[in-house]
Parts: sequence; C-alpha cells; structure tokens
Amino acid sequence: MKFDQVIAERANKTVYRDGDKCVKVFVEGFPKSNVFNEALNHARIEEGTDLKIPHVLEVTTTDGRWTLIADYIEGKTLAQLMKENPEQKDDYLEQFVDLQLSVQSMRCPVLGQLKDKMNELISNSGLDATTRYELHIRLEGMPTHRKICHGDFQPSNVVIAEDGTAYILDWAHATQGNASADAAVTYLRFCLHGEEEMAKKYLELFCKKSDTARQYVEKWMPIAAAAESVEAAEKDKAFLLSWANVVDYL
Repeated sequence: MKFDQVIAERANKTVYRDGDKCVKVFVEGFPKSNVFNEALNHARIEEGTDLKIPHVLEVTTTDGRWTLIADYIEGKTLAQLMKENPEQKDDYLEQFVDLQLSVQSMRCPVLGQLKDKMNELISNSGLDATTRYELHIRLEGMPTHRKICHGDFQPSNVVIAEDGTAYILDWAHATQGNASADAAVTYLRFCLHGEEEMAKKYLELFCKKSDTARQYVEKWMPIAAAAESVEAAEKDKAFLLSWANVVDYL
C-alpha cells in the first residue's frame, strides 16, 4: 500500500488514498473492537439497504496499527462544495437534509440500538450523578424508533461523485433509533465547527421536511451532547458539557 496522499487526519486515525482504495490507519492502541464494529456497520448497511456507500474491502494491520480499507469515491464532499460555492450553500444544505431523511427512512434491524449506546456513553460522561440520572430518565422517556441513524452525519461525510451520485461515508457510529436524536447530533456538529447560522438553518429545514417539532429535536440536545462528549476532542468538551447540563429538574 502507498501512503503518499493524505485525505484526512484526526486524533485517532489518518486516512490515505491508495489508487481506488481508501485506507484508514488508526493510532497504535486503538481498540480492536471499535475497528471491527465500524467494518461490521458498513457491511450491514451494504447488505441491508440500497444506500450509496463505499464498500468495505478489508480489515488488516499496518506496522501494528489497525487498518480499514474501503472503496475510494472520486469526488468532492458537500463541505468542500459549500466552501467553494458559497452562493449555492442553501441548495447543498437542502440536498444534505434530503440525504439524511433518505437514510432515516430505512431500517436495518441488525444494527445496535441507539438508546443502549447513549445510555452507556452518558454513564461514562464524567457528569455528576444528578445530571446523569436526569439524562438517563429523559432518554428512557423518549419514543423508541427503529430508523437508521448515521451518528456522524455532516457535510464532510457526504461525497458527490463526478456523475452527481451522493455517497455517504463513515458508518462507525451507526445505530437504529430515533431520527431526531440523529438530527440533534448533526446540529451539534455544525455548532462545533463554528457554523451556528448553518446549524440554525439545518434544524429549521430538517424539522420542516420531516414535519418534526423543533422543540422535540431540542429535547434530544442534552442527551446527544452528553453522549458526544465522551469521545470528543478536549477543545470541544466544554461546549458539549454546557449543553448536557441543560436538563429539567423536578
């Protein structure tokens, strides 16, 4: 494999292009279970839906580091297109929301449960016991759905191929659950990137197109923020935990 073209660098991984392959190399010591879970999620979405996604090809190691190999999709991410064509940003945002809704319209019964994952993350969030209790109670009181939730749906995870086909990347956090929880995560992602105005537009558009009350999505915000804080970069934790502390006390 060749590692001369870096696509992306994150705290726990570096992503390379090797011809028609995308090679994701995780840092030393990255949990084996997380790598295989990501590959399994990809495989389940491949086999259980007709969504356009890169196909997972191999899980291997590179100099002792876990490596996930998938198809490389030639094209530009929606994040790139929004930056290059600011006058079309609203059009791209509408395409983005339509894609998210198409994902959430599908089912994949073999995926893990969103509520189970969020409950575990809240327990590991480091928040005080009173706040954790309130978040667990709020989560258990939310309706249980079985929709596919991407878990990291943001413009940088959507590639528009040269023929205009949209491919959705990075299914590491996929679960089945409530679509509004997934929307809350996306809203927080926009905010973390300093795009508060886009976050507001996104939420308005998602609620309009899905016929969902904005207040309902907002009820998921503290739950999603607490869950997201567990694996967030240090620079993002304070923002997320400030959201997580917005709970209703009896």
